[in-house]
Amino acid sequence: MRCLTLAGQLQKKKNAEIIFICRNLEGNLSDLVKTHGYKLILLPAVVTFASRLEGYAKWLTVPQDYDANETVQQLKDLSPVDYIVIDSYAIDKKWEIQIRPYVNKIMVIDDLANRKHDCDILLDQNFYLDKDIRYIGMVPQKCKMLLGPRYALLRDEFYQVKNRMRIRDGSIKNILIFFGGSDLTNETMKALKAIALLKNNDITVNVITGGSNSHNDEIEKYCAQYDNIYYYCQVDNMAEFMDKADLAIGAGGTTTWERCFLGLPAIVIAIAENQVKICEDCAKKGFIIYLGKYNLVDKFDIYLEVVKLMKTDINQYSCKWGNNI
Repeated sequence: MRCLTLAGQLQKKKNAEIIFICRNLEGNLSDLVKTHGYKLILLPAVVTFASRLEGYAKWLTVPQDYDANETVQQLKDLSPVDYIVIDSYAIDKKWEIQIRPYVNKIMVIDDLANRKHDCDILLDQNFYLDKDIRYIGMVPQKCKMLLGPRYALLRDEFYQVKNRMRIRDGSIKNILIFFGGSDLTNETMKALKAIALLKNNDITVNVITGGSNSHNDEIEKYCAQYDNIYYYCQVDNMAEFMDKADLAIGAGGTTTWERCFLGLPAIVIAIAENQVKICEDCAKKGFIIYLGKYNLVDKFDIYLEVVKLMKTDINQYSCKWGNNI
């Protein structure tokens, strides 16, 4: 999604020709890429290496040199390529060196700071207390560093809504639940059950999931039981839902900066290991209300936090960081 956002801006402001190269994995967003009008090259799915890969390498599903070789074959046909933008936790300097002869510049989107890169630009849009030192020794000296939420990849809809935002009165009448596109651990249902414990039909609850969420049928069926809970799948107007909301319940990651940009208070649960430090550092600065990693949070934790917030002026938890993006 963040690459689609970047692609849109490059096309709009630089008239760039955009091509996506992705592997044909289950649950991909290939149709969404095509819907946006971009050319898509799909590398074939491979199951041969599954037992050999560990950690983030499993996300790539093939060894780096294998993936790089297949990518090079595509780049040869596309030459000249001005920039290749890499967005994968499974790719590092080894892959990038193999690609280097076939592109003019390399840009990397990262937030782990756990491996070396051979890149000309590195973008880490997340907030860390130690953001200025995290990548020391991990990128070339001449690499341009774009660090922090001031470089957040936000879609145009968020800027449009920000210019005409409503003024929240401090009460909670509308709650937005969104845990990203896939929500593998089904935090959405956990949040829904927490809201059900409130037994308050005066609060409107909008529940949004991604098209690749394997729990969609279960979630939709659950929402249908309640007159005040509304279910939506794969929306293209997230900013409008955030503007209507007084409180959000969701995950860390890119959505954090969308919420902050619109000053929306949020109860946040880390749904992946790479979100934990982001959430912890943001909580220390008061940007979010952080409950912990998903396996340590249950519906009662969410319920009790919402009850507490309902007794306060929720606007005091509104992140002002958006003014700096």
